[in-house]
Amino acid sequence: MLLDVVAVKPLDDYRILVTFENNEKRVFDVKPLLNKQQWNELKDISLFKTVKAWEGTVRWLHGQDICPQWLYDEGEKCD
Repeated sequence: MLLDVVAVKPLDDYRILVTFENNEKRVFDVKPLLNKQQWNELKDISLFKTVKAWEGTVRWLHGQDICPQWLYDEGEKCD
């Protein structure tokens, strides 16, 4: 089942708190992506913090986005 992202908040250490449409929250670590070319600029913390919920997923200022299913599957469940 694919759940849409309804909210996202940048956290310390290049992690994001993602809220899904079922109100479940997960923390996703973006650090492993930062050495790939399309993600490299997000090492700039001010750019990293531009993350927004967008059309059911998360998106940054320059168009980087992550599949909501990956965010859900790989994110750490929060209480």
